[in-house]
Amino acid sequence: MDKAGLFFDRMRTFVRIAERGNLSMVARELGVGQSTVTRHLNELEEAVGVALLSRTTRRVTLTEEGSRYYTNCLQILRLVEQAADEARDARQAPAGAVRLSCTAALGVMHVTRMIFAFQDRHPDIRIDLNLTDERIDLVREGVDVALRLGPLADSSMKLHAVGESQRLLVGAPAYLSARGRPERPADLSRYETVVMSNVAGSNQLHLFSPDGTSLMIPVSGRLRVDHGLAAREALAAGRGIGPTHLWLIHDLLDDGRLEVVLGDYRPSPVPVSLLIVPERAAIARVRLLVDFLAAEIAKLPGIRPS
Repeated sequence: MDKAGLFFDRMRTFVRIAERGNLSMVARELGVGQSTVTRHLNELEEAVGVALLSRTTRRVTLTEEGSRYYTNCLQILRLVEQAADEARDARQAPAGAVRLSCTAALGVMHVTRMIFAFQDRHPDIRIDLNLTDERIDLVREGVDVALRLGPLADSSMKLHAVGESQRLLVGAPAYLSARGRPERPADLSRYETVVMSNVAGSNQLHLFSPDGTSLMIPVSGRLRVDHGLAAREALAAGRGIGPTHLWLIHDLLDDGRLEVVLGDYRPSPVPVSLLIVPERAAIARVRLLVDFLAAEIAKLPGIRPS
């Protein structure tokens, strides 16, 4: 590797240290020893002539000079990568890695299969898929694209609105036969509800009547879960009723393991969005993945285009 290549390599190591705040974590990520990461950092600081990071036994933090240098490094490295991608794309198929974060249940049930199809079409593009329901910091975690369900706070990320995920209120036939089927929304407070503990306001069920009237029904249940797949299993097992995405349970409706409750009343829909780190949005392989996922997700049961 020439001197310019070595310098860019040291800059990349510094950026990951700044984002992770931990030398050993970066070493594991890069597949090298911690001493190698420390040496790379020392070489970079020697080259620029200032201390970029303040080190303790538990964590490293940016110095004032390091913070400015980090911002400049991000811009430089992303421009270098984008220039290389554009040059490569002019003569051959897009290649390289895209780091994708996705809400867990949607990722397991549908997005993983979409990625298989995407890579069959673009065999030189590597996908690093992270499944989590946490609202992670894309830049800090080194993620290019995040697929999110739910309303979004103000963000510096580039937004690609995919659509809205329609939800239904469902229960297992055996549970409904034993308890009796509710006839009106007010009846729901007397039923066990499978509650999503990681969803704000889950102790109330927000429904819309056929004429568009908004209703708030207090609900409770003995089972609280923080994962969509666990809620799917609980509903199918007759542990109560609950609101759920159609894409999560459409097969259970088709084979009769679940049925719709109060079908004229619908839970509020949930926005589906792709967030892209702005500096990564122009890279060909990132654009290809975003466009592919947006088109495929729009085909899922219950997804209504924006």
